[in-house]
Amino acid sequence: MDEEASRTARESLELVFRMSNILDTGLDRHTLSVLIALCDLGVNPEALATVVKELRRESIPESATTIPS
Repeated sequence: MDEEASRTARESLELVFRMSNILDTGLDRHTLSVLIALCDLGVNPEALATVVKELRRESIPESATTIPS
């Protein structure tokens, strides 16, 4: 990758990370980078979003999802 392309990629990732923070997604730069790479390879972005949501749902401890009485 040439220097200009590398700079553009870093700037794009930084922009996506800022947008992610504004939207309070909780995704880090590495995760965003992986998701962008998957989209570049042709993976459906909506399918990726569904997978991310499902993984988050599964990672929430059961005690956090129950309402205390």
